[in-house]
Amino acid sequence: MPDFPPNSTIADVIRHRRTIDNFQPETLPREAILRAIDLARWAPNHKHTEPWRFHLLGAETAREIVRLNTELVRQKKGDTAADAKHQRWSAVPGWLALTCDVSDDPIRAEEDYAACCCAAQNLALALWAEGIGMKWSTGAVTRTDEFAQLLGLEQGERRIVGLFWYGYPASISDSRRKPVEEILDERP
Repeated sequence: MPDFPPNSTIADVIRHRRTIDNFQPETLPREAILRAIDLARWAPNHKHTEPWRFHLLGAETAREIVRLNTELVRQKKGDTAADAKHQRWSAVPGWLALTCDVSDDPIRAEEDYAACCCAAQNLALALWAEGIGMKWSTGAVTRTDEFAQLLGLEQGERRIVGLFWYGYPASISDSRRKPVEEILDERP
């Protein structure tokens, strides 16, 4: 579990945040996820549209998502892969989905989606600062009509930004980034 000293900076949290694939089994206090959602909603958003909706998913909905994903994997990769995925997903302690307003205006739609992605990053950083890990998934299950229905949405009502798992990390992987010089293009 990440352990930040009392004087940690936002830079510390950003540099040390990792995507977590394996979680400890205990459930988090509801207040921890609500604090993170509170901070997530402060993401920049053009014209103050606040296009995000956070869907806190309980055990019943999570089981249905696991079932749906297991069947998708079974159809594509067979029983062994499906059983492994079922076991892994069933062990996830916390579930949240993020959706975005839908707009007929392509520029507004892009701006709103970008704002939701900023909110997702705020969510990840807020959780990480409290020692809670997260994984953001945009896998095939999130693109099904049945997934939208499990969130209580009508087809096309909202855009799915992602499915988020969260919990106390069972392990934290190392990560590297390219040096700034490799990703920076300066123009006169």
